[in-house]
Amino acid sequence: MKDVESKGSWIAKIAALQDAKTYAELHWEGSFEDYLEIVRKNPKVTRTAFQRIYDMILSHGKTEYIDNKKKLIRYHFFSDEKFGGRDAIFGLDVPLMKLVNVFKSAAQGYGTEKRVILLHGPVGSSKSTIARLLKKGLEEYSKTPEGASYTFSWLTDRKGLDGVTVREKMKCPMNEEPLNLIPREWRPKVLAELSPAESGYTIPDGSELCPACRFVFKDLMTQYKGDFAKVMEHIRVNRLVFSEKDRVGIGTFQPKDEKNQDSTELTGDINYRKIAEYGSDSDPRAFNFDGEFNIANRGLIEFVEVLKLDVAFLYDLLGASQEHKIKPKKFPQTDIDEVIIGHTNEPEYKKLENNEFMEALRDRTVKIDIPYITKLSEEVKIYEKDFNSRAIKGKHIAPHTLEMAAMWAVLTRLEEPKKHNLSLLQKLKLYNGKTLPNFTEDNIKELRKEAMREGLEGISARYIQDKISNALVSDKGEGCINPFMVLNELEAGLKGHSLINSEDARKRFKEMLTSVKQEYEDIVKNEVQRAISADEDAISKLCGNYIDNIKAYTQKEKVRNKYTGLYEEPDERLMRSIEEKIDIPDSRKDDFRREIMNYIGALAVEGKTFNYRTNERLHKSLELKLFEDQKDSIKLKNLVSSVVDKETQEKIDLVKDRLMKNYGYCEICSTDVLNFVASIFARGDAKE
Repeated sequence: MKDVESKGSWIAKIAALQDAKTYAELHWEGSFEDYLEIVRKNPKVTRTAFQRIYDMILSHGKTEYIDNKKKLIRYHFFSDEKFGGRDAIFGLDVPLMKLVNVFKSAAQGYGTEKRVILLHGPVGSSKSTIARLLKKGLEEYSKTPEGASYTFSWLTDRKGLDGVTVREKMKCPMNEEPLNLIPREWRPKVLAELSPAESGYTIPDGSELCPACRFVFKDLMTQYKGDFAKVMEHIRVNRLVFSEKDRVGIGTFQPKDEKNQDSTELTGDINYRKIAEYGSDSDPRAFNFDGEFNIANRGLIEFVEVLKLDVAFLYDLLGASQEHKIKPKKFPQTDIDEVIIGHTNEPEYKKLENNEFMEALRDRTVKIDIPYITKLSEEVKIYEKDFNSRAIKGKHIAPHTLEMAAMWAVLTRLEEPKKHNLSLLQKLKLYNGKTLPNFTEDNIKELRKEAMREGLEGISARYIQDKISNALVSDKGEGCINPFMVLNELEAGLKGHSLINSEDARKRFKEMLTSVKQEYEDIVKNEVQRAISADEDAISKLCGNYIDNIKAYTQKEKVRNKYTGLYEEPDERLMRSIEEKIDIPDSRKDDFRREIMNYIGALAVEGKTFNYRTNERLHKSLELKLFEDQKDSIKLKNLVSSVVDKETQEKIDLVKDRLMKNYGYCEICSTDVLNFVASIFARGDAKE
């Protein structure tokens, strides 16, 4: 008895999780009259597939921003916030803007609704993810009040083989818009009354009924001697909820072996079991309208690797895109309303370009390039999504590990700059928002324009993810993986990389790894320097001394010596030792000093006090100067020795604590990075 009660209580707990109100809304059913009232109140339930997808994308919001003098839009839909960013797209705002503009144009009936949308790009560039997001988004949107759409079923009486009359419910096999039930010659007047011009929305004029519904409609019209009202009593309208798994409104077609491919997979096939029931193979009720084109009506169909399809299938695409019609076996051309989106890679697209017999398909295609990411900060986000403290248990990822892997990936995708005074690494930094002397936003726009194929070649994010995974499961990490472990994995994998087809490319990628390792050395040297010189009091005193001197210098005054009480000339040596740390040349020192004083003056006018932390360049120069003054006191070079005195060890522990607290190191990688930087200094490689 207790077991039964226990089971009952668990079922009750589970049942309590259900939202009964939402379930009832999604399974709403009513008469045709009820539906017409819904349309009168909200005409947008009748939207076309393109209109619905465009509204779906906009419903998530957007952010406008300026990047190198170019106005861009980030559509939040592609951040996949609803599912925690699982399929989020990073760094592709420009291609996604082009895609959304295609939907916008199609929604307004400007012509792109008659095209196949072709996502083109290298392997692993997010083409499939974009298609998956659209399908998943459409499913969710159809469950919201704003995304509601409807279809219908027929209630008919039929005599069975045993002679008994039974009432059966036949769903519209293609999930059609219920307004298609209104004969086309009556439609304009009805639609104008349902949605007058002042409502601001024009109801689409719809299409003809599918063969099965047309057959039932004509049969009932004959039975009721043309009484449309009587025929509509057989109609039940229901809410349409898209679902890829249930094959409702969303279809996916994948190419198979040519011998096994059959066009009926797209347009449906005869149901031989029902021929005996209905007496003829030309009766549409004995036909399964369950091809991918049929079930995707009102929604979206995705063609995976579309250009690998057999030519016969591509012919089906021509009519489906341009005319919005398909041709099921033994039945007339049938109207469809769906977004056709395919994706392909470079070799397949080149074949299409070189095939003169495929001009018709090329002419009906809108190609959107989906390249690899060329902005470092966006590439890093891909790896942070998969490799973070929530996902990785028992191992720590040292700072800059993912960044260095991403840096190499982006470098492989960039084209060598044509300007001789710019390295590939500098170009990467410019793209990532860093400023370099003598380079303006116009220069960056020019760099992007001259590199026409940038992002269409290089190493994919998948390869990087695989090698990070290898490093994580390796025994070498001892609880922590660092950039060198991942970079070594990346280099080792180049030997067998299936997509690198030349030794020159392999050699170039290895050289890029060397550049990345050098960049990492510079980064960690700087971090250790900052950790050593992170004495806030000492920096404040040094800053105060510098400000006193530049104030006297710019105002042509003298500085009072705190120890002697005498007034002396500003300490040029001190000022230059700080300014040189951030590459301020002697010819620019006056400008820099005036810039600092003007900044302090502007803050004073607003009643604010100057703080060196608010000026990044000055902050960096003060830290580097302080490090230079203190590095000998910590005896950093002695770190490579196995014997360290107590005083030095205390200073080392303090630096390690700062590395862990301020930069995200753990006990293992903070020790490793200190030893690594110490070995650099021991080689005499430290920057002066």
